[in-house]
Order: sequence, then C-alpha cells, then structure tokens
Amino acid sequence: EHMSKAVNVPHMGFSDEVDMTKVLKLRDDIRTSFVGSPDALSKMSVLPILIKAASLALLEYPVLNSSLSECHKMVKLHEDHNIGIAMDTPKGLIVPKIKMVQKLSIVDIAYQLKDLIDKAMNGKISMNDLANGTFTISNIGIIGGTYTSPILLDPEVAIGAIGRMRTLPRFDSEGKVIPVPVLPVSWSADHRVVDGATLARFNALWKSYLEN
Repeated sequence: EHMSKAVNVPHMGFSDEVDMTKVLKLRDDIRTSFVGSPDALSKMSVLPILIKAASLALLEYPVLNSSLSECHKMVKLHEDHNIGIAMDTPKGLIVPKIKMVQKLSIVDIAYQLKDLIDKAMNGKISMNDLANGTFTISNIGIIGGTYTSPILLDPEVAIGAIGRMRTLPRFDSEGKVIPVPVLPVSWSADHRVVDGATLARFNALWKSYLEN
C-alpha cells in the first residue's frame, strides 16, 4: 500500500559521497571499549553513527522529518525522530523503527538496532516496531552498489540510501593522492514538501557531522 502511494509522489533525488575516515575511527574506538565483553558493540557497524548524524541534521531541517496529509494540503512536523531502517529479511523487506533517536546516544542506537535486526531475522518484529516512522535509511551497501534512487515510504517525505563503502584515491590538501574510505549516499524527497536547496543543505550538514 505504501509503495503504491509512493508511485504518485514527485520524487526529487540528490547524491553525494562522504569521507569516512573519522567515522571509522569513532566506530573503532567504540568497538575497542567493548572488546573482551560478550557485548554486541564489539562488532558495531558505522550505521548507528550515520543514524545519529541524520537525527542531528533533522533538528536543523525539521521539514524532512514531516508527513503530508492525505488531502495534500497540510504538512505535519514531527517532534520525534522515529527513523526506519530498511531490512532484507527471510520474509522480505521490512522497515522497523528506532524511536525518538533525537534522545538517544550512538551506543543506545546500536543496542536498539541490534535488537531490531535480531527480531527481524527471527520473524519476531511487532506492529509497534513498524509503526509511526518519520524518516527512513536504507543500507543497500551491505548487498552492494553505490548510488540508487530510493522510493519514499508514504507518508514520509524523505529517505536516504547508503551504498557500499570503498577505498578510493583522493587528493589531500597538498595535492598528494591518498587512499580514502568513501561512502556513497542517495537521498530522495517529496518535491511537494522539500525543495532541492533544503535537501542539499541537509545533506551538507549531515556530511559535516560525519567528516568533522
């Protein structure tokens, strides 16, 4: 039903890449702090960091954390950042939500993400886990690929798709070629609600949190 409605939404796309050097350092620091314990965070991915950065950027650009009414005349801004994470499960694609991300730390997000993944893979996701999403991130990079055109999850007005991180040659400040971990990202937004400049500025802020 959500997909059928999304077909009629005018999508606007925007793509970019992120230097992941500092994100990987932060991830490794968090992993190291849990080495030797049975805690799942000793194998934490970069996704919780990407999710938290998105929430911080949404605080500055709340229109991306909104929904359009069925009559298409009213935009509702949502106070909570209930960020859906698209998951490929044995029973198909589902999008469980991490609720109130704006109040969570990276470690909190990592714990909740691990819990949702475990429930999804074991067929134990509840309707509450799937309800009340306000923004979505799809991590297609775990399968492969770089850029894509993600489809909105109606009535949300924005979605991001994370591609596979690769080490690529880039120039440093002195003009020397160095290896850099690069993450591709693709955003889609409802053009009735979000204009291109807003989406680009949101991405720039999200990217700045990750790179700086």
